Amino acid sequence: MVKNIVIIGGGITGCAIARNLSRYQNLNIHLIEKEPDVGWGATKANTGIIHPGHEDDPTRFPLRSRFCVRGNAIWRTLSNDLDIPTTWPGELMIARDEHEKKELNRYLHIGKENGVRDLRVIDDSELRDLEPHCTDDAIAALWAPSAGLIEPWEATIALVENAVENGVKVHLNSMVSDILIENKQVRAVETNKGIISADILINAAGLFADKISRMAYIDEGTIRPRKGQYYLFDEDATPKVEHIIHHVPSQTSKGVYAVTTVEGNLMLGPTAEDMDDTEKDNRGTDQQGLDYVWDHASALLKDLPPKNRITKLFAGLRPEPPNGRYIIKGYVEPWGFINVMGIRSPGLTAAPAIAEYVMAKIFQEDFDMVCTEKETWNPYRKRIQRFSQLPTEKQEEYIKKDKSYGNIVCMCKEITEAEIISAIQRIQNLGGTVSLDSIKFRTLAMFGFCQGSFCRSKIATIISEQLNMPLYKVLQNAPKTEYGLGDIKVLQKENGEDTDE
Repeated sequence: MVKNIVIIGGGITGCAIARNLSRYQNLNIHLIEKEPDVGWGATKANTGIIHPGHEDDPTRFPLRSRFCVRGNAIWRTLSNDLDIPTTWPGELMIARDEHEKKELNRYLHIGKENGVRDLRVIDDSELRDLEPHCTDDAIAALWAPSAGLIEPWEATIALVENAVENGVKVHLNSMVSDILIENKQVRAVETNKGIISADILINAAGLFADKISRMAYIDEGTIRPRKGQYYLFDEDATPKVEHIIHHVPSQTSKGVYAVTTVEGNLMLGPTAEDMDDTEKDNRGTDQQGLDYVWDHASALLKDLPPKNRITKLFAGLRPEPPNGRYIIKGYVEPWGFINVMGIRSPGLTAAPAIAEYVMAKIFQEDFDMVCTEKETWNPYRKRIQRFSQLPTEKQEEYIKKDKSYGNIVCMCKEITEAEIISAIQRIQNLGGTVSLDSIKFRTLAMFGFCQGSFCRSKIATIISEQLNMPLYKVLQNAPKTEYGLGDIKVLQKENGEDTDE
């Protein structure tokens, strides 16, 4: 018998669950996301660290600690299978005095309890050999070589593209308005685009998971947003750290990090600002938060790049649950409802392990569902080929086959017209709305130092030509963010184009 599975939330957790469930027969899987694209909530703006698992005390946070270590291991396979850019530089937790040095030993013990491999405390001499940019104040560090870095948006896109390849249906721009329950069982989900039948409903709605849970008459407490502000520097800016570096964590945060991203940019942050639950869309930066990051990063590194090499200032929000604990469980009343709620840091790391747990524990054990793997399940996916990363002879071959590879559109990141077209096709295959931002996160065009100042109009023109639509109707991201406004429409009309006015 076929079961209708509905997952609410197209962030890293929801997409990991969708991809994992897509391997099983007799499941008709729907992924619902209110944004125009996947990964545009809490997933999009974070540090991108695959944590090793030595910071979550298993006695206080058993699920967080367990899923972090397991997720770290799974990402090593996933990043290869799904062709996700990933690096494994290792992490250094820095101590500057004897009190913090004692804390290193506490985290060493936690790491060993959690099964983190090769974790050890190193002295200042070894620390400086590993990381010459570290502050002179450091007297020791906890070295965790298993820590990695990933592009969180690329990871989410990879998971959902593979899920769709294996039969998952994605519903973007779809806002859930109600959950229909009959005879104490989940029956359907009502959205702004219609009703979707559901035998099992998985709530992975991130910052808004508490609202979704209450629609099913389940109150697990309030999810509050915790803001993190960041600096991102140009790829050419120096110095760059060779490892993931941060100070000993506080009660609320793992602290300000210095990392060199997968793409080679120095990134500093985040803050850990607890916001009111009415501010779940407040992603603005402010001087106080940015000054906090700069001051703490200055105490972490000997030198920072000049501020005129800053590419972007940005902020993200992560969901903070009551007591900091993940809420992952199925319910008898209403039967078929599953909460995957409060997935705060290390949520990115934990996501594939959470997906594994939802199937093994909740589906098969709690709900007594028997699921058989598909013989045709495909675990692999290839990302858009980065032309700039090909050797010269290969580039020449690509241009001979398709001249659009010879047209560089984004000079900062060396992105070609062919890559833009490929991104358009992938967005359409997902059922999404093609926009400048959806192109940006699939190609990295407009991610460079100029932030799209020179290439945005070119990319908009390619979208216009490929979709046979007026240039002014190209979207920046969501509906009502058209690229052309006001007088632009009048000028187009004078040239003979219909402006719908």
